[in-house]
This record gives sequence, structure tokens and C-alpha cells, in this order.
Amino acid sequence: MFWRLAGPMTGWKKRLGARNRRDFRALIEAGRVRGCLAFSGRKAVGWVSAGPKLDFPYFERSRSIAPGVDARDWCVSCFYIPAAWRGKGVATALLAAAVEMAGAAGARSIEGYPLVPKSRGEKVPAAFAWTGVPALYERCRFERAPNPLAPKVIYRRQP
Repeated sequence: MFWRLAGPMTGWKKRLGARNRRDFRALIEAGRVRGCLAFSGRKAVGWVSAGPKLDFPYFERSRSIAPGVDARDWCVSCFYIPAAWRGKGVATALLAAAVEMAGAAGARSIEGYPLVPKSRGEKVPAAFAWTGVPALYERCRFERAPNPLAPKVIYRRQP
């Protein structure tokens, strides 16, 4: 929900848990959430949130990533993959599906904001890599894009 809330994030910790789940469910039921689910049989094993940057109020308050100016500019905001399914290609499959979804919706670009390890070869704790890591985006043919606002890393590609 962090990406979907407008205004300052004062009181964010009070929203954690049930309130965020309830509000997210309401957005889903209203048809205001896009994403892709990964399944193993009938069991969900991953999720990626993606959509037009204009759908994510986060960018209006961000000082490190410019807001969207066109509904054809898409982004990937987060992944969730249970620990038992990490390292098995689920995130790569989800990112590829998000690119396909963006293309089918007429997107002209899709970008992601991976967590970059401080040093080469450093293992990033999964709990902090909810936006992905550079290697994930590179596997899906994203390229590092310039970011004039800050050192925050942006990867972008055309669907």
C-alpha cells in the first residue's frame, strides 16, 4: 500500500496489517489494482504489482523518482514471493508477465527500481529486495536508465 497512498507517510506504522489488507482488497474489488500472480498448481507462489505510474501516488511525494506524465509510462512497484519459492525463477516469470501485461495495455515503457547491493556479490536480504534486484531486470532485458533526480537506480524497457 505504500506506493498507493497519497500525501505524507506520517502514521504509516499505524496502517500496517489489517488496515492495509482491507484497503488493498477494496482497491482490488474496485478494479484499481493491476498485477500478476504466479501459481504452482492451485497454490499462489508469487505476486508482482505493476501499472501506469499515474496509478501510484508514491511518485508525487518521491524525491528520487520522477512521477509519471503519461498513462503509457508503467512501473513495477513490488514483488512478493514466499521464502520457500525464492530462487526458483518465480520473480523472473512474474516480471516477464508484467512486461507482457504492460504491452497488451498499450504501455510505451515499463520501469523498475531494484535494490542495489552496496558491494558486488553482496547477498541482499529478501525482506529488503521487494522491488527486485538488478540481475532480475537484466534477465528480462531491462536496461539501466538515467535518473536526474537522485542516485536511485531505475531500469527501463519497452514492452
